[in-house]
Amino acid sequence: MVQELEIEFKNILEEEEYHRLLSVFSIDEDKQVVQENYYFDTPQFSLKDNGAALRIREKKGTYILTLKQPVERGLLETHQPLTEQEAKHMLNGGPIVEGDIKTILNNLMIDPMDITYFGSLKTLRAEVEYKEGLLVLDKSYYLNQVDYEVEYEVTDEEIGKQLFIELLKQYHIPIRKTDNKIRRFYERKKHILLGEEHR
Repeated sequence: MVQELEIEFKNILEEEEYHRLLSVFSIDEDKQVVQENYYFDTPQFSLKDNGAALRIREKKGTYILTLKQPVERGLLETHQPLTEQEAKHMLNGGPIVEGDIKTILNNLMIDPMDITYFGSLKTLRAEVEYKEGLLVLDKSYYLNQVDYEVEYEVTDEEIGKQLFIELLKQYHIPIRKTDNKIRRFYERKKHILLGEEHR
């Protein structure tokens, strides 16, 4: 089982701020990688209600199933490599593959058979080393929406937070309350569903 602790800070960007940071850090198209997240939950959003998230990430032809769970500091990520065939099987409505993540779901009292595919989010991602961590600039496409985001992944929460705030101040970017991608995805999906109900 591969597990890691994720400590990151994030801030939604305006399109102009996103392009300004790309320019500041000399990031051009050949440094950007396309990745796609495929999100899963139960019809009752049992994972979301537990502060958890389940996704398959496709990047450079590889597929990783990841379960994120909240811990005292950050998120605990459990990763499980998938073959393309296993990933496509889950995306086509098949059951979650055998392995550590299925075991954890059972321990959370979530029936793996209830897990359903909800949709995907595609991201154009650029990463650059910055001081004590990794600075990430994302342009994401999902459910007829585009958004921009800066993330700072660190190992030390206090130092990372201070450096991230200083970075935003330096480039005159307001601090904005920012949900993670899966929450933004689900909020958008809910908005669309409610919109359809009120037609």
